[in-house]
Amino acid sequence: MRDVTRALLNVLTSGRRGALATVVRVSGSAPQQPGARLLLAPGGATTGTVGGGAVERAVLGALAECQEHGRPELVVYDLARDLGMCCGGRMEVFIEPVEAAQRLIVFGAGHVARPTAELARRVGFEVTVVDDREELASQERFPDCELVLAEPRESAVRLAPRPEDWLLIVTYDHRLDEEALATFARLPHRYLGLIGSRRKVLRILQRLAGRGDLPPIDRVYAPVGLDIGAVSPEEIAVSIVAELVALRHGKPARHLRALDDPRVARVLAGELSPEAAALMVDPVEQK
Repeated sequence: MRDVTRALLNVLTSGRRGALATVVRVSGSAPQQPGARLLLAPGGATTGTVGGGAVERAVLGALAECQEHGRPELVVYDLARDLGMCCGGRMEVFIEPVEAAQRLIVFGAGHVARPTAELARRVGFEVTVVDDREELASQERFPDCELVLAEPRESAVRLAPRPEDWLLIVTYDHRLDEEALATFARLPHRYLGLIGSRRKVLRILQRLAGRGDLPPIDRVYAPVGLDIGAVSPEEIAVSIVAELVALRHGKPARHLRALDDPRVARVLAGELSPEAAALMVDPVEQK
């Protein structure tokens, strides 16, 4: 059990998702008793056992699925009928994801950042707020959040983003938005959201492409959020956090993201002028 506990701590500090199986009930002849545990670590290593043989192979399959989708479940095996084991008993095994709270880094401490940080914390994110304005980036406005008093680009080394981190750009200045996108889209991340209308997003991308500084944008969600008609800062916060939750659980949703639009490639290739790009219809004006 100590080995499983140590392995659990390693998973929690890694920032990645593992999965844990715990035998909760047995009847008849079974290879393990309630309390037996098997941990599947993010890299595929296992610690502990729920009995070996066919039942362990079946549980490992359930653990791999849980590691992928992140949903707990109770699995029940009739060892003879379901798995062909000679034990002849029955085992109930609880499968659950194991992961520390994921980090959301919010660049900006303004009117959208505040309700977004609060709501993100409520759904399980650890929130870091980055802004150089000390009067806004305060514990009074962002309780229980880590605060970094710096412009986005200056904070890159201190933040050291990881592949499992979520990044959100909602600064007060288009220049800072552009610098943050150019800097952090090149660093490890799971998600990067940029607030703004399609016009703003395309102009930022055009400027970056024009000077040969366009970063990878395959995981960039811009405009950020789900298309729910959000207008107020609080509604936009709901739209943004709903997008994070949908992506976290792998659920389809109607994203505002415009970067898959074929016209974007034409803009970046110089086939559409900034004026023509500005004529693209905005589903919502975020900023």
